Parts: sequence; C-alpha cells; structure tokens
Amino acid sequence: MRLVILGPPGAGKGTQAASIVKEYQVPHISTGDIFRDNIKRGTDLGKKAKSYMDEGGLVPDELVNEIVIDRIKQDDCKDGFLLDGFPRTTNQAVVLDAALEAMKTKLDRAINIQVDTDLLVNRATGRRVCPECGETYHISNNPPKEAGICDHDGAKLIQRDDDKEETVAKRISVYESQTAPLIDYYKGQGLLLNVNGSQEIDQVFEDIKKGLGESRNQ
Repeated sequence: MRLVILGPPGAGKGTQAASIVKEYQVPHISTGDIFRDNIKRGTDLGKKAKSYMDEGGLVPDELVNEIVIDRIKQDDCKDGFLLDGFPRTTNQAVVLDAALEAMKTKLDRAINIQVDTDLLVNRATGRRVCPECGETYHISNNPPKEAGICDHDGAKLIQRDDDKEETVAKRISVYESQTAPLIDYYKGQGLLLNVNGSQEIDQVFEDIKKGLGESRNQ
C-alpha cells in the first residue's frame, strides 16, 4: 500500500498517519519529522529547513525531493509507505510519480482530510508536543493526564513555533495556494480519497479504512 496523506495544518494528519501505519504495516515517512530531527541535531539541512519552518513557509522543493526519494528507495519501503507532508506542491508530485515509475511502481491512494479553517486554527494553536519522544497532545481535544507533562516520559510539553496563531494562519494560506492544487492533481489520476476530518478521531479513521479496503491485520 503506497499512500499519500493530504490536508491543511491542524487537519489531524499525524494522528491518522499513526493509525494507518499500524493498521497497514507500512513505514510512516514524515518530512516534518525528518526536518525536525535534523534541526535538533544541528545539521546543515536542519539549519536551512528551520529558517523556512519558523516563518510558516514551505521548505524549497530541491531540499525536500532528494531526501524523500532517497527514503522511499530504502528496503523497508519495498512493500509500501505512507508519505506525510510530501508532496506539498504539484512539482513535488510530478517528481514523486517519476521516481515511482522508475522503480516500476505507483501510488495506490491519496487520502485528503478536509476540515474547516476555523477549526484548523483552534486545533493547531492548542497542540502541544513532547520534545523527547515526539508524542502529540491537544490542550482540549487530547490532553495529557497531567497538564503540560508527557504521559510517556514526564518531559515538559512545548508549543512548536509553527503552531503559534500567526504562523498557523500563514501556513493555512500557504497550503491553500500551493498545496491544495494537489487535490485536483490526484483527483485527475483517480487516486483521491476525501475524508471528513471534522469528525471524531476514531470515525475519521473508520472512513479511511473503508476507502482503503482490507488491512494486513485482517
């Protein structure tokens, strides 16, 4: 199962991605996680990516394409993968299609999580992340057992710079202008699976499963 998950900032892509990779037993390839790991380690890639991410902009295609294409060529992706945060532009989608064609394979589905803008802002600005393990919480929708503390390792939760209200508004604007055209791109290929992301988390996942079909756990 070779999948792409689409949706604006705060749509719940990360939460649904975690359920998808567990259900369908494929690696989760998150460009955001890759960049944040590089930022934490202070690599050249991390420094370049941070300057764009902190301002709510997209990391340039040439930085993203190389790292993602290299990742999907690794052995653990031979039976499938879930791409989260890539492609973000039609140019990236074209590059991905060409790379998969060269590997004699192709995408199976592009999952599009749809959520109203007002709800997106509330979701994103309320998000808190564990800096140690990466676990994600929300101050009202998915709070930790103890306020501000990770359930798993006791670390103090943080609000990412790209989850602050001004940055979130810019990220949504960038998404609508640069990433939303991917919806038409994948619709034209007959790969698009639209899902109502305003529902409860479990119901969103049930709708995704209905659209994708049987998992390897069945």
